[in-house]
Amino acid sequence: MNNSKLYHPIKIKDVLIDGNLFLAPLAGYTDIPFRTLCKKHGANLTTSEMVSTEGIARGNRKTTELMTRAENEKLFAIQIFTNNLDSLERGFETLLNFNPTIIDINCGCPVPKVVKTGAGSALMRTPEIMASLVNFINKNTEIPVSVKFRTGWDVENENYLDFAKLAIDSGASSICMHARTKTQGYMPTAHWDRLETLTNMVHTQYKDVPVFGSGDLFEPNDGLRMLKETNVDGLMFARGAIGNPCIFDQTKHLLLTGEDIYPSPINQKIELILEQLDLMCLNRSNEELAFTEMRKHCCAYLKGVHGASHVKQLLMKAKNRNDYIEALSLLT
Repeated sequence: MNNSKLYHPIKIKDVLIDGNLFLAPLAGYTDIPFRTLCKKHGANLTTSEMVSTEGIARGNRKTTELMTRAENEKLFAIQIFTNNLDSLERGFETLLNFNPTIIDINCGCPVPKVVKTGAGSALMRTPEIMASLVNFINKNTEIPVSVKFRTGWDVENENYLDFAKLAIDSGASSICMHARTKTQGYMPTAHWDRLETLTNMVHTQYKDVPVFGSGDLFEPNDGLRMLKETNVDGLMFARGAIGNPCIFDQTKHLLLTGEDIYPSPINQKIELILEQLDLMCLNRSNEELAFTEMRKHCCAYLKGVHGASHVKQLLMKAKNRNDYIEALSLLT
């Protein structure tokens, strides 16, 4: 069955994007090497790891490095997180110097160390702060503003409809909702029915604001179902892209042809692991750090692969590229 109408360009304010399959920001994962592969394999828009506005304002080197785009990222969104307008104002000029295509505000991260500062999904409880951030960016630049949020703080306080209205009325040009509350974290199953309710409201009241869905997008068929069941305009792949940067091409292929080419064959997985490792070696200050950081990605690439348990153990001890090659050769 051809579902080609589900794959289409997206316009966010004055920015035209050639498709509707986006990479969501993921702290510790969506660095330059990983985004490079996702872009190469079909992501229509990629997003930085979340960036602290206080870190930007203070000129923290590690913070500003997060805003550097990869060579193949013609379009690139920067996601910021903060609990106040002051740090955004102080760091705004620096943020603009990195020329983001879109500035995204994180109102969805449930990680305790972020939430306890009043940032991330804590903003679901202080929507007026979110509104001030959106309003400031909208008034001081033509760069589109997007807001990523959750259904609410907990099931007794699901305020996503009012939150979305306030974001859009304050100047947001697109929104994305992860269909869980803060307290639900990443469990249980995402509530896609809330996405459908949100999308129908936005499509009725705000004609030019696209809605993106996130939550439980682990394979191409999940993306197909979300588009059909919720009417969202586009998809934000997060955990489903870790260990499978090809999920964008796979989903596009499914939408355009009806043919499912997921999962990737083991030879392709090995090629991707080594390509990402090489990119990390180029991007990190030393290769030892690259080999260490690559381990978590390898576990994701090899999840569910028959006979991978021993290989994973070897990769945890790998100290150079040859170690990786020798361990991965046991899978072929």
